[in-house]
Amino acid sequence: MSDRTSKEPVIRVNDVTKSYRLYKRQRDRLWESLGLDFRKNYKEKHALNGVSFEVGKGETVGIIGTNGSGKSTMLKLITGVLTPTRGNIEVSGRISALLELGAGFNMEYTGIENIYLNGTMIGFSKEEIDQRLQSIIDFADIGDYIHQPVKSYSSGMFVRLAFAVAINIDPEILIVDEALSVGDVFFQSKCYRKFEDFRREGKTILFVSHDLSAISRYCDRAILLNQGDKVYEGTPKEAIDIYKKVLVDQFHEGSGTADAEGTKSAGELAGKDSAGETLWRDHFPLNPSLVEYGEKNAQIIDYGLYDEKDLPTSNFIKGSVFTVKMRIRARETVLEPIFAFTIKNLKGIEICGTNTTMEKIPVPTMHAGEEHIVSFTQKIDLQGGEYLLSLGCTGYQDGMFRVFHRLYDVISLTVVSSRDTVGFYDMNSTCVLDP
Repeated sequence: MSDRTSKEPVIRVNDVTKSYRLYKRQRDRLWESLGLDFRKNYKEKHALNGVSFEVGKGETVGIIGTNGSGKSTMLKLITGVLTPTRGNIEVSGRISALLELGAGFNMEYTGIENIYLNGTMIGFSKEEIDQRLQSIIDFADIGDYIHQPVKSYSSGMFVRLAFAVAINIDPEILIVDEALSVGDVFFQSKCYRKFEDFRREGKTILFVSHDLSAISRYCDRAILLNQGDKVYEGTPKEAIDIYKKVLVDQFHEGSGTADAEGTKSAGELAGKDSAGETLWRDHFPLNPSLVEYGEKNAQIIDYGLYDEKDLPTSNFIKGSVFTVKMRIRARETVLEPIFAFTIKNLKGIEICGTNTTMEKIPVPTMHAGEEHIVSFTQKIDLQGGEYLLSLGCTGYQDGMFRVFHRLYDVISLTVVSSRDTVGFYDMNSTCVLDP
């Protein structure tokens, strides 16, 4: 098992497979269950296929993947809602789980009654639930609806109550599915603050999310599932980079962070361009393990960073103006391509960026051999620190979104600041104190 944690494991998933039988006709299912038909009238579908990993005590681990990749199935197996077809799962510690909306609730019961129902199912006595009741009510903050049947709740109220119950029963392991995306932004903020409290207390958190920024920000490790297989386990940044390749069908098993074609093309372009001129990127220390992929219908052949005097540099004074440049060459006809850049922090969280479509700059159709140079000029108000530049060329062909070329984390840039504020960027506030 790759990238295993060195901490004491509290969750062990050992070669787990979960299969379902898909029948063409309902009567085939019935006949088989009655032992009246010995033919194989079904197709076996693997929701998970031989997945193994461990989660250490006190870790926060995220599971990402496209819809249907097996994420929610895995959480249900760990919590005991489902049983594996093959393999086994070991869990050490009291689990509190917030899975799909409505799980574990009786729709006819009031909010209060469901709190006692859930607490009893987990193994608490009435006295223990009594001690936690007010904390649950306060966190849910749904007012008098707490005394109404939950069937009358909005989805937002429902998830507030479900999460309040899940986190206030003193779990050792908290497992959360995408349910948090239902709550409003203020409630989500409160939940993530609670995540931070749990982490400081040394509790274990396992959660599924499509919010890649949350995965980067909160997780110690990430697991990427694709069509039931575990394709990566390790740093959140690396998992997210590979996931983005999966989303556009550019991931190939065993290709690592960059496929063979991408690595070869980067080598071919090193040093000089076709006219023998020095490339812009020769002025910068480049990332030897950059993530590069795409169909290469149009290709980013050069790029660089420039200061206010149009000098190449990767060091900028906070508040100054800088420019991102890239040169794109078409290898075949490409309809109205889109050129983009993003800046990420070292955890892989996208901080800012833009593209030609957002800037309302139309790019004409490119034909084989044609080149474009695009420049993005802006004021840099990021806080002092280290950041990573990514570049992209995408577009639409035959009505489908296509990735022609992407280069992740190609150049590191440093922002030098004598005054930092809170957050990722400076709003350039002015403060006046009246006497």
